[in-house]
Amino acid sequence: MLRLEIVTPEKRVLDADVDSVTVPTASGEAGILPHHAPLVSALKPGVLTYSIKGTTDKLAVSGGFVEVNNDKVAVLVDTAESSDEIQSETARTDRAEAERTISAAGAVTADDAEAAREVIEHAQARLEVSTSR
Repeated sequence: MLRLEIVTPEKRVLDADVDSVTVPTASGEAGILPHHAPLVSALKPGVLTYSIKGTTDKLAVSGGFVEVNNDKVAVLVDTAESSDEIQSETARTDRAEAERTISAAGAVTADDAEAAREVIEHAQARLEVSTSR
C-alpha cells in the first residue's frame, strides 16, 4: 500500500491508501508501486492515475512536483481535476487558443510558445480525463 496525497494551493484533493500511482514527470510517465525508491521529480501537465482495490481513477494535473519516500507519494500541483470537475468545451477552447498562439510563430517569444505548449498538454489531459467518465 502507498499513501497518496495530492495537494493544490486551494485544497487537499486526495489523501488515501492506494495500490499504485502513475504520474506525468518531465522525463515521461513514472509508475510508482509500494517500496519504490525515493524520488523527487518535476511534473508536467498530464494525467495522473491511481488504483485502489482494482479500481483506477484519473485526475488531470498541471505542473508541479512529486516526492516518493517510505511508501508515501506527495503530489504538489497547481491544479488537479476529476472528470466531474472538467468542462470539455472550456478545455477545447483553451487548447485552440494556445494552438493559435503557437501558429503565430514570429509574434511570440520562446517563453510564450513554451507556455502555450503547456496549456495544450493540460487541455489534452483534461479532455482525456473528461471522456473517462
